[in-house]
Amino acid sequence: MSVSGLCQICESRPAQQRCGNCGTLTCLQHYERDKGLCADCAAQAQPSPDRDDVDVHRF
Repeated sequence: MSVSGLCQICESRPAQQRCGNCGTLTCLQHYERDKGLCADCAAQAQPSPDRDDVDVHRF
């Protein structure tokens, strides 16, 4: 993916990815490649701790 500018999370490294959820431009350090999400969205997508019997994610 071709992106340009600075990471919108750390604002210091070149952006190399775009979040598949919110569109935030991120550097590789703030991008969860396996999820296709920025660090902020990936943190919000953690499984709900009170529901360990199903695979549910919160956004």
